Amino acid sequence: MSQKMDVDRLKQMRDTVETAELEIPIEELCARFEKLYTGAVNDVLREMCLPNQGLPTSIVPLSNDMVVCGEAFTVKAVKDPTMGGELEIRVKLLDDLKSTHVVIWNANGDDHASHWGGVMTQASIKRGCRGAIIDGGIRDTKDILSQNFPIWYRYRTSNGALSHTKIVGYQVPIFVGDILIKPGDILLADIDGGVVIPRKIAVAVLERAEQIERNEGEIKEWVAAGLTAEEIHDRGGYF
Repeated sequence: MSQKMDVDRLKQMRDTVETAELEIPIEELCARFEKLYTGAVNDVLREMCLPNQGLPTSIVPLSNDMVVCGEAFTVKAVKDPTMGGELEIRVKLLDDLKSTHVVIWNANGDDHASHWGGVMTQASIKRGCRGAIIDGGIRDTKDILSQNFPIWYRYRTSNGALSHTKIVGYQVPIFVGDILIKPGDILLADIDGGVVIPRKIAVAVLERAEQIERNEGEIKEWVAAGLTAEEIHDRGGYF
């Protein structure tokens, strides 16, 4: 007898947005993550059997020195030639931004419109937003750079958003690449791209990544001291 799909369980897994309390203040969590790097955090997620939490490699920082960590503020947009309602939903979106948020924007494969620009940057900064990760396009690049706002993006264009794309929802579960991201998940991004850390394990990931960074410091000391690769391996080191 064939088994039926447990639709209710799948719906619970996909649709539910968890509001897990963090064991430390979110501001401390973000500050500590920003002292690390995405490679160490990605390694920890792999240890925890989550080997595919890195954002698509096509999403890159606007400047190589940019680093950001924060709670995911999710946005979902689609290619759409109509304009009705777009400005209104952008206003509501901006008014809901908080100082702990990093915007992460799913443009559903659009490669034509800009989804973020200079005015969005200024408005987000005014609300304390920590940064943005746009799986889509940006414009007003000089303006964004002048505001020193951490942003990652897939492409640049002079095309605006109106009459090209529409926001269809925000603070809802989204995909970026093949990664499911829910509002409140923790995002960390740097020169090597971004990683998504499920909220319920964020503190455990942080503490283990800090341990890995300390271990790597010791390994580099062994390399500088001239130990052979075998000696370093015997001491528990790795490459």
